[in-house]
Amino acid sequence: MKSFRLLIVLMFLLAIISATGAGQTAVNPAPKALPVFPIEDIKPGMKGTARTVFSGTQAEEFGVEVLGILPGFPGAHQSAIIARLTGANVEKTGVFAGMSGSPVFIDGKIVGAIAFSFPFSKDPIAGITPIKQMIDLFDKGTGSDKPKEPHSVSFSQLAGTDWKSNLPKPTVSSVSLLAPVSAGSPMMPLLGQQMVPIATPLVFTGISQESLALFAPQLAANGLLPVAGVGGSAPITSLGPVDANTFPIGSSISVQLVRGDYSLAAAGTVTMRDGDRIYAFGHPFLSLGSSDMPMTETSVVTVISNVNNSFKLSVPGKMVGSISQDRASGIFGMLGKAPKMIPVKINLHTSRDRQETYSYEIANDSFLTPLLLNITVFNTITSSERALGDSTISIKGEIKVKGQETIQVDRRFSSANSAITASSAVAAPVGSLLASGFDDVQVDGINLDITSTDTKYAATLERVAIDRTEVRRGDKIEVQAYVRTDSGKQFVQRIPVQIPEDAALGQLLVFVGDGGALQEGSPAKSFVPQDLGQLVRAINTVKKSDRLYVKLYRITPGAVIGSNEMPNLPPSVVATLNSDRTSGGYTPTVLSPVYEMELPPAEFVISGQQLIAVEVVR
Repeated sequence: MKSFRLLIVLMFLLAIISATGAGQTAVNPAPKALPVFPIEDIKPGMKGTARTVFSGTQAEEFGVEVLGILPGFPGAHQSAIIARLTGANVEKTGVFAGMSGSPVFIDGKIVGAIAFSFPFSKDPIAGITPIKQMIDLFDKGTGSDKPKEPHSVSFSQLAGTDWKSNLPKPTVSSVSLLAPVSAGSPMMPLLGQQMVPIATPLVFTGISQESLALFAPQLAANGLLPVAGVGGSAPITSLGPVDANTFPIGSSISVQLVRGDYSLAAAGTVTMRDGDRIYAFGHPFLSLGSSDMPMTETSVVTVISNVNNSFKLSVPGKMVGSISQDRASGIFGMLGKAPKMIPVKINLHTSRDRQETYSYEIANDSFLTPLLLNITVFNTITSSERALGDSTISIKGEIKVKGQETIQVDRRFSSANSAITASSAVAAPVGSLLASGFDDVQVDGINLDITSTDTKYAATLERVAIDRTEVRRGDKIEVQAYVRTDSGKQFVQRIPVQIPEDAALGQLLVFVGDGGALQEGSPAKSFVPQDLGQLVRAINTVKKSDRLYVKLYRITPGAVIGSNEMPNLPPSVVATLNSDRTSGGYTPTVLSPVYEMELPPAEFVISGQQLIAVEVVR
């Protein structure tokens, strides 16, 4: 009886194991990498097929005929396969933006990714990046780059009114097949004969044509083809499920830079899927190296045939992973891994007493994030307000940094280009944080309140006056700042200033001016932050250009070391700094600060500076 019961239990367990195994088999396993066609076996005249999406989500095949191999292109120890594309679709469109990464097959084996083209070519001739080059590059390691060292940060950079984007130039760019020629040479027209990476269409949704036109040149210079979207914005969604049908070879893929009320997505084609590993593009996106950006499935609306550059118009869909590498032979991503995005929320108060709220996320990258902020904040302002002409824009808000004090944003601009300077004022501090070289920088969110009016409220500080020229320690004096508006109206701002109780006898210089002028006149132009906290504190103490400051100076030797002013140094310390055995490491000063006061913002944005002297007597 016991043996019979044991037999029943064993049969029951086997049934469970069998059922479990059957359940696992029913789920399609992740596809494995296809066999590779060795590049050394490639011969001219060989024919194969390639896949890409021309419409919808299903990849279509077209023909490929090998013309030859270019060794040493685009770099040493690399090669490119040159081929002619055939078929009704490609004969109509040619090699188009968004085709990057289209896989090529010969005899059922994968050859590589279509990645290069000849601009203005009459025939659809393309360059193919061998798949082995893509696999080998990413197999060398997909971890983070080596830690960076902190570098010098300028206060004018933190102020941000003249911020400029600093996108890296692509590793492969307009590589000419001809030797360089001098300017004016009769061979100059032949420089159009060059093979370049296929442009990556960057589809903008929710971004106006004016904003696109403003930022298009710097995007195009980095191999991106700005395209105005025709669909809705990409929603902010969590990581979607992944199965065997996710990213089949030749399907469309998007790298999302912005999602939410705004959408910016770069489109290309999946070259190969190996389990959860995705290879695409066949050339660099932006040569960012290690990256962390959403990887989404994509639906193609259509391919627009264009005499200059045909392109794929696509709409990003479900996020299924993240792009972790962007290097010379393409991009590499992992399915099932969610990227870290930066949430942005903007409340816009328009000149017509309306309030609109914008919520979106942007990619977390030291190069891209400031540019994306600049584009989206500028577009938020100009979508409801004028882009050109006089206006006044104020921005208040906060930038949350993990483990650090919150960075306060409080700026106001009144000029003919207020929108672009206001957006730069947000991009600059974020760019300084992400490019600081510290490994522990994590921006957790950006919240902004923006108020815009169509009127210019600007004025100039013309002169200052004081009620008396001789003062005693602890006295209060009144400084009168005479300000004239652009319309010619003059008004006086009366500023009470208290002389410090420990002020030294002798002359004191009274500075009155806007924050930009005060910062520009400071001997502390830049510094190397010792840690992230010091950089955050420096950002929070940057002088504001929309209000007046009063600062008292004493004429006495001092020094600036790093970002710290060391006023009124004893002669022994000055002698040590000026020793014959030491040089550098500090900036000598002749004016030592005694007192500083920031005035609340006035009705007008006041610019200018004036200096006047008082005598401290017994």
